[in-house]
Amino acid sequence: MHADIASPDFPSSFLSTTQPNLSGESSAIPIDRSLSADATLLDAYSRAVTDAVENVSPSVVNIEVRQTSPGPRSGEPRERRGGGSGFVFTPDGLILTNSHVVHNASHIDVTLSDGRRVPAHTIGDDPATDIAVIRIDASSLTPVQLGDSQQLRPGQMAIAIGNPYGFQSTVTAGVISALGRTLRSYSGRLIEDVIQTDAALNPGNSGGPLADSRGQVIGVNTATILPAQGICFAIGINTAKFVASRLLRDGRIRRSYIGISAQTVPIHRRIVRFYNLPKETGIVVVGLEPNSPASAAGLREGDAIVALDDKPVAGVDDLHRLLTDAQVGVRSALTVIRHTERLTLSIFPEEAR
Repeated sequence: MHADIASPDFPSSFLSTTQPNLSGESSAIPIDRSLSADATLLDAYSRAVTDAVENVSPSVVNIEVRQTSPGPRSGEPRERRGGGSGFVFTPDGLILTNSHVVHNASHIDVTLSDGRRVPAHTIGDDPATDIAVIRIDASSLTPVQLGDSQQLRPGQMAIAIGNPYGFQSTVTAGVISALGRTLRSYSGRLIEDVIQTDAALNPGNSGGPLADSRGQVIGVNTATILPAQGICFAIGINTAKFVASRLLRDGRIRRSYIGISAQTVPIHRRIVRFYNLPKETGIVVVGLEPNSPASAAGLREGDAIVALDDKPVAGVDDLHRLLTDAQVGVRSALTVIRHTERLTLSIFPEEAR
């Protein structure tokens, strides 16, 4: 007489495989389907990263820089060494990197991914965006494919590749944490449309590419916040392309200036309401350069600038943003508050040197 023994019900995520037990009868061993699915996803992620690295890493270079400066006491030349990363973006040897990597370099050496070491010279660098273009004379170069940083979305995969200290193709991966950040460059200007990522960067990674899952370069790695964990920044590749095109054409980025020292201040609420000003802050003039456009326009210390060509100026960074190469030598309208009176002054910005 046989008794029916109910077998346990396994969830649908389990498979059963039959193996003989000690008595010769078969028994069911559950296999978790979810583990198999996780492994498949991890494999897909790994393939995306490795494919992107295989596409980009042949273009990544190590940059070694020597800078000569006078000694602090004797005045005799003193040599400093530094370096970073970069990447080839044209077949004829143009390389994108950070301005702070090659600025004022007296000698530059580039080590390619295949081990070749060649000298380089600077085409131009722009400290205000921390972008520089250098050139090498070498054959059989593999340029990267440049993407479009305007199409990025938070959460996308981001892969930082560098060549720090000669360690070839150091790779970190993460996601794009935020877009549209601003970052203060070492020249004092704000860099616009900066990409924030949690892909870890080391000091030697400066100037290396930030790539997406398709192996397209979407940014130029530039900075980290040292006390923070996982907060790193890259200059958007669209900004880098614009700057590179101007550097190749002119050797520099043309910007205008008016010759003032200023600081951001609040505007009295009554004045804001009376003149219907769009912003409640402006910049007060605290100093004027002699023979500058500001002096010629009649600007005075204590004047509060609130607009340039009818565009609001709420702070010093707004004025920097508006003083582009399009304003060089062109009449502009500067709106100021002098005491309680609103004035419009004609000013002709000059090219910044």
